[in-house]
Amino acid sequence: MRLLVIEDNARLAELICHGLKAAGFDSDRASSVAEAKDIIDAGAYAAMVVDLGLPDGDGRALVSALRSRGDTTPVLMLTARGTVEEKVSGLGSGADDYLVKPFAFEELVARIRALLRRPNEFLGNLLQAGNVSFDSGAQQVFVDGKPLSFSARELALLEILIRRPGRVVPKRLVEDHLFGPSEDVRSNTVEVYMHRLRKRLTDAYSTVEVHTVRGVGYILSERKP
Repeated sequence: MRLLVIEDNARLAELICHGLKAAGFDSDRASSVAEAKDIIDAGAYAAMVVDLGLPDGDGRALVSALRSRGDTTPVLMLTARGTVEEKVSGLGSGADDYLVKPFAFEELVARIRALLRRPNEFLGNLLQAGNVSFDSGAQQVFVDGKPLSFSARELALLEILIRRPGRVVPKRLVEDHLFGPSEDVRSNTVEVYMHRLRKRLTDAYSTVEVHTVRGVGYILSERKP
């Protein structure tokens, strides 16, 4: 289960991600609103931890924008401001819970687990590209309605691409989405998984294919006749 931590304090973000890893969660990091938007567009997350004060904007505005486009991913908002007015404002923007800094890490994990127990529309998100459909809740892929079997890494790779059909996904973003910060990723590791994904899609007569944009990243687009 992967979480997104949006926090501009590098040391705090590192500690949160390390602690989440120990609690059994994988996580990605973003340090600004702009970076968070790019990452969210490219991948699905079970929940997000969002700092209120970010260098290029307000965490509340980010959450509000996500809610306005129908994103129901659970959000735990972090802030050093603990007034009632600030809490009401944060929850009013669409956050599901609110935690004031400094906090006990055990409480952070407990609140995240509580959010993940709540039913939400995110769990049934069906993504489509050509004749390929991806159920992000069930983690199941279909081509022309027929189910296909993929490894966990191949599923994660397809998901980050199918959420951005026709757009280039940077290689760095792919690596961050597939691997944890403590994993040793070799230069050709992503290409190995990409080769497997391409073969599975080709063998299943998919109408979409993955292209490499050298020096930049990857793109999922309609297969040329």
